[in-house]
Amino acid sequence: MMNSTQFTSFILAGYSDSGHLKYLYFIIITVLYVSIVFANTVLIVVIYMERNLHEPMYLFLCSLFVNDLYGSTGLFPTLMTHLVSDDHTVSTVYCYLQIFVLYTYGSIEFSNLAVMSYDRYLAICYPLQYNVIMTPSKVCILICVIWLYSFAKFSITLSLTICLQLCGNIMDKVYCDNYLVVKLACSSSDTTVNNIYGLYSIVLSVAVPLITIVLSYIKFLTICLKSSIETRQKAFRTCSPHLASLLNFSFGCFLNLLQSRFEKSMRNVGIVHTILSVYYLMCQPLLNPIVYGVRMAKIRQAYKSILPVGLYPKT
Repeated sequence: MMNSTQFTSFILAGYSDSGHLKYLYFIIITVLYVSIVFANTVLIVVIYMERNLHEPMYLFLCSLFVNDLYGSTGLFPTLMTHLVSDDHTVSTVYCYLQIFVLYTYGSIEFSNLAVMSYDRYLAICYPLQYNVIMTPSKVCILICVIWLYSFAKFSITLSLTICLQLCGNIMDKVYCDNYLVVKLACSSSDTTVNNIYGLYSIVLSVAVPLITIVLSYIKFLTICLKSSIETRQKAFRTCSPHLASLLNFSFGCFLNLLQSRFEKSMRNVGIVHTILSVYYLMCQPLLNPIVYGVRMAKIRQAYKSILPVGLYPKT
């Protein structure tokens, strides 16, 4: 058995020697991060300042945009620094903090999308009772539950990981990953509780929201098929941004899972290996403002009405 050591840092070995191309990658990542921050911040400000958007659907969207900023900030600054640096080490404290941010980001994103599908289900299937069921207080409670539950759940995950005795500190990724830290444990018997709770956490983070989303879509698709063409078109326009966001995020999570489970066979693919691991963290925060900002007429109108007055609130 290898001797365990109390490491003070981790080495992120996912960065390959790309020569002068690293500066091009740095520019691309910087532009992407600035675009994400700008787009999500603008939409948060628009929803906050426009009273007509103080409705459940847009409040859930605001929570989604805040989460995208939260997750992006957990990845991009470190990624940008390491791209142009020869030192790819991070402190254990920062590594565990990054794990917490990125994992809670994924959980909040999926849960938020599930609540949004439930909201659309109520709006389409029970339009007359919608305002009675989805009250402002209920919206606030749902948003708080999404965030606080994810924080509590992954606080337990992280505490279990921190207690492990590690026999290595090298991760073949460009950011810290809980799955890879657990694999560095000296003994597989030490990770039994981690694996059991990890499975439980995955079920709650993925399976439960996914079941909620599928059941919601089945319900309102059944209603739409019995309705007029105009009603079906309106329902499709309302749900298409949510569906695009859901499919993109699910696809990104699948790519990350694929990359993690087959890391040995994909290690020689270089940039592809890296893209697979960061897709859901990069593309989702940029896609959400695009699909919702462009596809939803009320957001476009609110943006146009606010922009000429320099983004000051109306009185």
